[in-house]
Amino acid sequence: MKIAHNIGQRAAVCLLLYYLVIGSLLFIFTGCCTYSFTGSSVPEHLKTVAIPVAEDRSGAAIPGMREKLTEDLIRKFIDDNSLQVTERSKADAILECTIISVKDIPSIVSAGENISQRRLTVTVQVKYKDLVKRISVFDKKFSNYGDYVPGKTENDRVSAADVALDKIAEDVLLAVVSGW
Repeated sequence: MKIAHNIGQRAAVCLLLYYLVIGSLLFIFTGCCTYSFTGSSVPEHLKTVAIPVAEDRSGAAIPGMREKLTEDLIRKFIDDNSLQVTERSKADAILECTIISVKDIPSIVSAGENISQRRLTVTVQVKYKDLVKRISVFDKKFSNYGDYVPGKTENDRVSAADVALDKIAEDVLLAVVSGW
């Protein structure tokens, strides 16, 4: 009877140790593996961003690119809601954008060397500054493209630029809200 009692105590101690080890491991792993589903990692001290009208140094002569990029950025930041868009005097951060190049090259050449599609690639230099801590967060180039069929109207080329600028605005937003 005494032997059975000792075996029961050992089993109880082993079971207790088992639960302690499992509980400790769960505690450690859940503590280390937390994840925020907000999709944003903007620092706490940044609440607002200024987005002045973009500059255009591309020389591409495509009307409205500065305004289109600026409007796309503002719309995307408003929709995302990670940072509130405001004027520079009230902003915690600023996003300065310069369109630095536009390349328009053939992308599909059909039989007889006829160009059936062109690719318009836009490159934008973006400077993102933390005005609270007075530091540059990043200064980098973003490029993207839009395709169009040549020979129709100039509006098709403008539409391709609009597509490229919209993609760039999305890339910039992602870099700002998740690039920390």
